[in-house]
Amino acid sequence: MLAAAVRLVTEHGLSSLTYKRLADRLAIPDRTVVYYFPTKNDLVAAVLEIFGDRLEELLATALGHDPLAPAELLDRAWRALQTDEADAACRVYLQVVGEAAARRPPYATTARVISDRWTDWFTRLLAGPAATRRERAAALVAQLDGLLLLRHVAGAKPAQTAARGFGLDVAGS
Repeated sequence: MLAAAVRLVTEHGLSSLTYKRLADRLAIPDRTVVYYFPTKNDLVAAVLEIFGDRLEELLATALGHDPLAPAELLDRAWRALQTDEADAACRVYLQVVGEAAARRPPYATTARVISDRWTDWFTRLLAGPAATRRERAAALVAQLDGLLLLRHVAGAKPAQTAARGFGLDVAGS
């Protein structure tokens, strides 16, 4: 059921995720979906967790476990996030952010949790003085968010231009 929900969101976006559409896709009564996901927020949260895990796995592979300088962390993360493999999860993430900006529940809370999670994770991966790591991690998340938004709204070329403006080496990307 959850795999079908993820496919539905991947193909048609978060707004397509309804009990009825998911039930129709699985050829089951919508009450069955409600049984496993009593609220739509429960269903959305489960789907978002899968997309978040996908992004985290992709980034974990690219970033490794050793502390990195901010520029290296940004470069590695950006290279991982501008792949076809990351695109679907990034689109969903940007949908969550858009819904949060419009103050639509549960996305406002969800987006904040996701942002805090990325900032915490990047804080642990940053080299340098502990006193400034969280602030620098938040700045890196903001840069990546901006690059992702540009990539998904304006296209890869403008995003690459902006990445060069951040000092990233985008040759061969």
